[in-house]
Amino acid sequence: RAKEIKTKLGTLLQKPDSTIDFIIPYPEKPEKLPKAQKPSSEEALQWRDSLEKLLQNPYGLASFRSFLRSEFSEENAEFWVACEDYKKTKSPVKMAEKAKKIYEEFIQTEAPKEVNIDHFTKAVTMKNLVEPSSTSFDMAQKRIFALMEKDSLPRFVRSEFYHELIK
Repeated sequence: RAKEIKTKLGTLLQKPDSTIDFIIPYPEKPEKLPKAQKPSSEEALQWRDSLEKLLQNPYGLASFRSFLRSEFSEENAEFWVACEDYKKTKSPVKMAEKAKKIYEEFIQTEAPKEVNIDHFTKAVTMKNLVEPSSTSFDMAQKRIFALMEKDSLPRFVRSEFYHELIK
């Protein structure tokens, strides 16, 4: 029992930003969009049917992440973005560093932003990380993409965030 409490306390201490949200209310600020141009309502309407188009659009991605943050589920989009960045890495040294960081942040059990993937996918990903390559996280990334497409996207499309964009 004491070990269980210690584990839970440790988890809370690892996530200072989420606990502070409950203490200090602050207005939800959308992600900084310096170069991102607000899409036309036609463009935003396409996102209903294409998570890929939504994630490829800087404004769409920022809006989607703000929405997920409001639901306390932004780790999926953050993981997807981290994987996209990882795939562009050329240096084997940098790739190994990023792979370790992604694993520790999103994949390992009790990770601060652990994504919801099945044991088989987790095992394949861990096996892939023995020798990191640009495809190491592909299976996990596809699973998370499918989860967002099936679950988060429909909720986003029904949200105020989205309705503001298509006005």
